[in-house]
Amino acid sequence: MKKVMLIFGTRPEAIKMCPLVLELRKHPEFETVVCVTGQHRQMLDQILTCFQVEPKYDLCIMRENQTLFDVTINILQRLREILEAEKPDVVLVHGDTSTAFVTALACFYMRIPVGHVEAGLRTYNLYSPFPEEFNRQAVDLISRFYFAPTEMSRQNLLREGKPDKSIYVTGNTVIDALDTTVRDDYRHPEIDWATGSRLILLTAHRRENLGEPMHEMFTAIRRIVDEAPDVKVIYPMHMNPAVRDMARECFAGQERVHMIEPLDVLDFHNLMARAYLIMTDSGGIQEEAPALGKPVLVMRDTTERPEGVMAGTLKLVGTDEQTIYTAVRELLTDRAAYREMEHAANPYGDGKASQYIAKILKRDL
Repeated sequence: MKKVMLIFGTRPEAIKMCPLVLELRKHPEFETVVCVTGQHRQMLDQILTCFQVEPKYDLCIMRENQTLFDVTINILQRLREILEAEKPDVVLVHGDTSTAFVTALACFYMRIPVGHVEAGLRTYNLYSPFPEEFNRQAVDLISRFYFAPTEMSRQNLLREGKPDKSIYVTGNTVIDALDTTVRDDYRHPEIDWATGSRLILLTAHRRENLGEPMHEMFTAIRRIVDEAPDVKVIYPMHMNPAVRDMARECFAGQERVHMIEPLDVLDFHNLMARAYLIMTDSGGIQEEAPALGKPVLVMRDTTERPEGVMAGTLKLVGTDEQTIYTAVRELLTDRAAYREMEHAANPYGDGKASQYIAKILKRDL
């Protein structure tokens, strides 16, 4: 029996790794061990509860006002004793978080093979997104198994000299998650509130957008809501106090903007399925929304998911107020432009990525 350890720590990682945990547990060939770092706390716990995944280890590293230094040092120190005790045959990490990077580094020091779920995403600008672009490139320096979500990700890895035999195009595990979370009969008070409107679902939290860029983003959205009486906005706010303060300042007094606490994955995916339009500076939503046929405006200057832009499901709009305003206005007033994004093909797989990864590990580990 091979021991497969999955280590993750944030809400987006959990959404994409929990389907894989559940799939691996179906196979008696594997002993599946889950360790969470708690890089996110409340938001992580929501996902674990939703998927009924109980970790064997929880590092509980989250502290108020923690820095990248704190996260890195705390995870590295705590993981050593766990990896020494468990001696896994492979450790699976996800994406581009500090948890993924530090876990891969610890495994490298201990000569434990790493499997990188969602390998090969690139902007090739180490400071955008920061620190995620560095993290994912560093993980791919260390990995033995590269589970690339798309052919474009595979090509990035090949150009960097990664061995072809170690790269597997699996699709994205987030599509697996949607198959279990989205339901036609789902009810939620925010869904009821938004019924009859054109709902914009907003997420905004990225570190490099704090300050003036985020102010411009929120101001553009406020202008749209003030002008379009049939538009409502739901914004599940990130826990970062700086983000919350900025949002409250920009949206004060506008009753058609609901600033709410972070949603669990069931609520969020079902809200997304009922939205007219998604606006985000996040990464994972750029994959989730196209699978549901929702246009996505990405409030960043770069994206590590160019497949979505090329397919027409995503549009990069940056953080300039007027550019964002113009892009939203077009989708609200030009039905043909909206339909073009709505019906673009989803490039992120068939919802069986976890099955493919389990099959690969069974064969090649």
